[in-house]
Amino acid sequence: MPAPPPIPETMRAWQLHEYGEPLDVLRIDEVSVPVPGAGELLVEVQAIPLNLNDMERVTGRNMMVRPDLPTIPGMEVMGVVVACGDGTEPRLGERVVAVPRQAYGGYAEYAVCPSHSAFPMPAEIGLPDAAALYFPFHLAWLGLFDRAKLTAGESVLIHAAAGGSGSAAIQAAKHVGARVFATASSAAKLELCTDLGADVVINYLEEDFADVVLDATDGRGVDVVFDNVGETVLAGSTKCIAYNGRYLLMGFASDKSHVDQKYVVPRSLAVGNFSMAGAMLAYIPDAGAADLKRLIGFNFVPESVGQRFMKEINDLVLQGKLRPVIDKVVDFDDLPAALHALSSRETTGRTVVRLW
Repeated sequence: MPAPPPIPETMRAWQLHEYGEPLDVLRIDEVSVPVPGAGELLVEVQAIPLNLNDMERVTGRNMMVRPDLPTIPGMEVMGVVVACGDGTEPRLGERVVAVPRQAYGGYAEYAVCPSHSAFPMPAEIGLPDAAALYFPFHLAWLGLFDRAKLTAGESVLIHAAAGGSGSAAIQAAKHVGARVFATASSAAKLELCTDLGADVVINYLEEDFADVVLDATDGRGVDVVFDNVGETVLAGSTKCIAYNGRYLLMGFASDKSHVDQKYVVPRSLAVGNFSMAGAMLAYIPDAGAADLKRLIGFNFVPESVGQRFMKEINDLVLQGKLRPVIDKVVDFDDLPAALHALSSRETTGRTVVRLW
C-alpha cells in the first residue's frame, strides 16, 4: 500500500479578522495546518455542512465563548483522519463526521477535532449524504428519544420542520410510529414535510398552529413539542401540549438573544402539567462527565451515547429508512454566500460545502 501523501504546512481557511455579516467579514487566508494534541484527531476535510449556529461565531452575537481574532469559524466537518494525538492512534485513516475543537475551525482544509466528538462514517454512505447526517440526526435522537422518550402511538409537533434538524426529526418520529405535526413557511416546504412522512402540515404564516393541533387532537394536544425555533413559538406550543407532555427546548433560531433571558413563566409550566427538557448537543468522554459537571455545572452528552446514536442512524440510512435532506452543494469558494442564504432562511434542509 502506498504511503499517504505528506501533510502540508499550510492550508486555505475562511477566517475572521472582525465580526459582521458573512459576505462582509469572511475571507480566505493561508494559515498553518493545526496540530492535534492528546485525545485529538487531525481531519483532512472533504465536506463542511453549514450550521445556523455558525452565524453567532461570524457575527459575534450571543457567544458562550469568545475566541481571540483572527479565528476560523465552522462547527462541523466530514473527512478522513490523517494524524493522531496521543491516545487516538488507532483512528488513523478513519472516515469521520466530527465537531472541531471548541466548535471552531471547520471552515478549512484541515481541522483538529476531539476524538470523543468524531464518529465513524461508513464508506457505503457516499457524499454529500455522509456529510449531512451528524448534527440534525443526533439532535433528533437526543431530543425525541433520549429526552422525550417518544414511543409509538404518541404525537409530536415539530417546528421549522423543513430545516436540517426538523426534517431529521420527522423521519425519526415516523420511524418509531408517532403521529407528526409539522410547521413550515411555504407550500414547497410543506410538501417536503409530507414526503418525509408528516401526518399534518401547517403553514404557520397562514394558520394558528396551536388551533390546528387542538382541532386535530380533539382538544388534547400533542405529547411532545420539538422546538428548535424558540421565543416566537413558545406561547402557542404550550397552549397545545397535552397533559404529561414533554416540551423540548432544542434551539433558538427565531432570535437567539432570548437564550439568556428569563422568558419561561413558572406559572405557565405549573398550570400546563407538562415537562420541559433542554437539549444541548455537545459530547464528552464518559469518564470526564463528573469532573466537568463539578467545574461548570453543565451536563454534556456522554460519548458512548453519541456512538450509539451514530450506529443506529447509519444503520437506518443504509437500510433506506432515513435520508438527509440536502438543499444544495456548493464549492469552498462560495461558502460565505451559502452561509448568508442559510441565515436568510432561503434554504430547505442542509447546505454542504464541497472540498472533495
